[in-house]
Amino acid sequence: MLAMLMVTAVAIAWTRDLFAAVMLAGLYGLVSASFFVAMDAVDVAFTEAAVGAGITPLLLLVSLRMTGQREAASHNHPWAALAIVVVVGVLLVLGEQDMPAFGSPDAPAHQHVAPHYLQQSAAEIGIPNVVTSILASYRAFDTLGEVAVIFTACVGVLALLVSGLPPDERARPHAPHSTMEDQIILRVVGKILIPPIMLFALYVQFHGEYGPGGGFQAGVIFASAVIVYVMLFGLDAAARVMSVAWLRFAAAFGLLLYGAVGVVCLLAGERFLDYHALLPQPIAAQHTGILVIELGVGITVAAVVILLFFAFVGRLSRPALPTRHQE
Repeated sequence: MLAMLMVTAVAIAWTRDLFAAVMLAGLYGLVSASFFVAMDAVDVAFTEAAVGAGITPLLLLVSLRMTGQREAASHNHPWAALAIVVVVGVLLVLGEQDMPAFGSPDAPAHQHVAPHYLQQSAAEIGIPNVVTSILASYRAFDTLGEVAVIFTACVGVLALLVSGLPPDERARPHAPHSTMEDQIILRVVGKILIPPIMLFALYVQFHGEYGPGGGFQAGVIFASAVIVYVMLFGLDAAARVMSVAWLRFAAAFGLLLYGAVGVVCLLAGERFLDYHALLPQPIAAQHTGILVIELGVGITVAAVVILLFFAFVGRLSRPALPTRHQE
């Protein structure tokens, strides 16, 4: 795995063909997902396949429409940056020497934390999927931070994409009609496949307690269905179905819904995100809390991915901003 990572990194750094770099990154994500499946980490594989091999390469390909396929030749030699990277890399390798061997049963995490999760999760949380128990209950506060990071990243990317645009152009997507208007077969197949994709996203969303899945995976799958719709029918048609204003509201609402569960627990006299405050029965309270926060995660992730795709595609049809030399 480490060798493959190094080979992929060298190949991406060596090539100046940005399209090839994106394809290599997507291929690495797909192969990584297969590694996770072989290691029985199906939930992680699910996320890696949806994000690393799905949405991320697609967003990068849309970005290439704005930047071009070939990397511009640079006459600068950032030796200082290279030296810093080398020093940090050496320090990381030295620090790794003090860590326990990968997969070692004598590692501290396998002596206390992991056995507790595996042995007590069924009695304390009451759901079969231990991964969901850890992410949505034991480490719910950490997952809240991850959702906040996703929302913050979305705000930052949108701020960069709309910078320099006139005020009346910032709040609405703008793009020509789909270039696949004459692709009747693709449109018909898309109309057939998009509803099952959305239905599968709902299944992953509400079945994450009993099998692989959850809010992160469901949000990306739902956004993928919308992206397919945009590619087949155009951004204008998709914007009429779900406006940018509603997507922005949904992105914030999912995060607020997650945090509101913790606030309710505090008001009930319990710790933040301690679901026992929600219902008298401990197991039922855990199920309710996990269901609500996973719904918040799914809403935020789906809205963020769709917003980013709308912003990138909408940017393609706008005239390029003048450079200082042109001004």
